[in-house]
Amino acid sequence: MKKDETTTGRRSLLRLAAALGATTAVGVFTTDRLTGPDGTPAAAPGGPSPAGPAAGPTAGGPPGAAAGPQAQAARLRPSAYRLQPMTGYAPPAFRKAIPPVRTRPFLHLTGVGRSMVLTFDDGPDPRYTPDILAVLRRHGCRAMFFVCGEMAAARPDLLKEMAEDGHVVGNHSWSHPLVPKLRPSRIRQELGSTCDVIEQALGAPPLWYRAPYGAWNRHSFEIGAELGMEPLAWTVDTLDWKEPPADSIVRRVLDGAGPGVIVLNHDAGGNRSHTVAALERYLPELLDAGYSITVPRR
Repeated sequence: MKKDETTTGRRSLLRLAAALGATTAVGVFTTDRLTGPDGTPAAAPGGPSPAGPAAGPTAGGPPGAAAGPQAQAARLRPSAYRLQPMTGYAPPAFRKAIPPVRTRPFLHLTGVGRSMVLTFDDGPDPRYTPDILAVLRRHGCRAMFFVCGEMAAARPDLLKEMAEDGHVVGNHSWSHPLVPKLRPSRIRQELGSTCDVIEQALGAPPLWYRAPYGAWNRHSFEIGAELGMEPLAWTVDTLDWKEPPADSIVRRVLDGAGPGVIVLNHDAGGNRSHTVAALERYLPELLDAGYSITVPRR
């Protein structure tokens, strides 16, 4: 073979390789044009929608038997890894540790010195809650309000006022049912829905909950812990839910006063005018006796 024939053969091979390379490049660019930002085939101008019959394989045909340029583009679209962030090395999302599952609620506080906790259930009620907040504000005291979801959903402004004054907002279920008679799914709904209302109003879920009527069961302790809440009961019941005279409420609070005592009052669920009047009387007496009115910390 002559030398010039060899050179001519090499030139032919180079031309063939260049032609194949150009064809491949055109196919890649065509694929990119037919692929949308999310990696799905995009419709060509004037052509059928990717969701149409031509976008997928023919029914009953083999997986690779797709019809039309869009189906071909679907097979040739770039690998998904180029469109998705690499999350394998991202740090895990922070989750607050859930409290332990209790077998009984807290009945009083320990290690708080000469301090007491005032709690108010069933609200917020626009007839009585603002007056209670005003009394507490006047004496510079903080308290705990265990709210019912159906009441709280109607008055988120009162929840915000509680939080702005430094009070603790707790969960008292949605509709004040007798918890031991409920299925676990209903208990979860009662507590979870109220948590959602509180978090939506205040930006954070509640850390404490109280069972209506003080009726707890194993499921309520378990579900409460799963939702990040501790169970809190009381030491002294003022029995204001019976709507007694203010004198009776004052006497019960002062007779039961002591370090770590938790007092049960109500700011809704009936006529609570006597509760407000009693608070105005016994609160300054507790302060004069050297008690500080506080809230628990977690």
